[in-house]
Amino acid sequence: MTTTPHRRLRRSGPVALLAITGLAVAALTACAPGAAAPAAQNDVTVSTELTSDPVELTIADETGFPVTDKLTEEFTKQHPNVTFTITRDTFQNLTANAPKLLASATPPDLIRLPTLGDTVRDGLVANLDPYFDAYGWDAWPASQLAPLRMSEDGIRGSGSLYQLGLGYSITGIYMNDKLAAQLGIDAPPQTLAELEDDMAKAKAAGALPIMAGDKDGVVNFVVQAAMNQYVDKDQFLSWMFNEPGARYDEEGNVKGAELVRKWADAGYFPSDINAIDYFTFTSRFGEGEGLFTFNGNWEAANYQKALGSDVSFFLVPPAEAGGDHVAMGAANSFSVAAKSAHLNEIVYFLNWVHTDPTARQIIVDVTGASPGGDPSLEQPKVESGSLIEDALAMSAQIGAENGQVDFMSNTTAGIYAGSIIPESQLLVTSQITGKEFVDRVQAFYEKEVGGK
Repeated sequence: MTTTPHRRLRRSGPVALLAITGLAVAALTACAPGAAAPAAQNDVTVSTELTSDPVELTIADETGFPVTDKLTEEFTKQHPNVTFTITRDTFQNLTANAPKLLASATPPDLIRLPTLGDTVRDGLVANLDPYFDAYGWDAWPASQLAPLRMSEDGIRGSGSLYQLGLGYSITGIYMNDKLAAQLGIDAPPQTLAELEDDMAKAKAAGALPIMAGDKDGVVNFVVQAAMNQYVDKDQFLSWMFNEPGARYDEEGNVKGAELVRKWADAGYFPSDINAIDYFTFTSRFGEGEGLFTFNGNWEAANYQKALGSDVSFFLVPPAEAGGDHVAMGAANSFSVAAKSAHLNEIVYFLNWVHTDPTARQIIVDVTGASPGGDPSLEQPKVESGSLIEDALAMSAQIGAENGQVDFMSNTTAGIYAGSIIPESQLLVTSQITGKEFVDRVQAFYEKEVGGK
């Protein structure tokens, strides 16, 4: 199989045109004997100028993340000829059903897609390389876009660009400062040992140490946070990016999972954790239940509204005092459907999200995430002393320490629903060991990636 090459363009004016003739989406195994070639991306002439014709764009997004509502409202305000229809589903369902949605006769133009999986091989998502050239996205940090790329061998982190983010996240720990003060805790913990000491104080006082839920798998904010402090970061990323020979059943991951089992045994999680979904656990922490909760910057504004000045946000502390920090972080990644009838329009919207001052401000205000894009652009304004200000500082610190890793739930298309959720439900209720958790996830991974 061959793909049609494209030329690198520089814009000399407001419009850049590039004919894409028979551009084929890169394949995982399309060149292997017996493998079916992926469907070709529709021929299109790339334009960076927005049409004046009426256009309705569709977006499939995750439940509970309102940033697409705010962004599309503003875009339509600026460009009244473009309207949007947004559908929503749970993270788990959206991940599982994305290939079916993208392959349908009427796919969404843009879809929240945490994991590329086989969508590239099957020709379901648009190759954005021509738009990268036309819009001059080479001014953006390469590290920001690396996880959104996939090679012809199906390895993430390099190759063609298939996604962009609507905000770029960072995760950490939120602490109920009012409850902490009652327990004699006057500052965020600086090591995992100090974190455990604080949890023990909460438990002894009859307070819940960790507010978390695992009905839909989100206790894995806790599980991976623990693993991150012990495993080799580059090794972990190699596994997440599906590099040949990379493994999950490494000593550091086992040690992190065993720590979570220890916390489960100590009663640090809610007794009904497997009945608590994302919305419920975030709401319960916002209502004052729990000393700590592990979550991302996208909840900063909500927690500030709920708890006012009685909440702080900090990076997960390292295992050793003075060590560098490691945190999950990723783009709130979206892909364009290869069969979209409005490729130019939806990519114009994606570029606008990264470049328009109002759009960038919406990203920060609603999600607490970095807006991404060209780092030379003016940064959005944030309230001094707010959790969002803390979140942006945390992002900068993780960048300086080179400590960002992807979410392990993004490793393959099926691993979150098929293995991580059911196995973590057993782990946090003390039904399996950390070693068993890691071994089971690795076994599922091997089935998904085949001979890699």
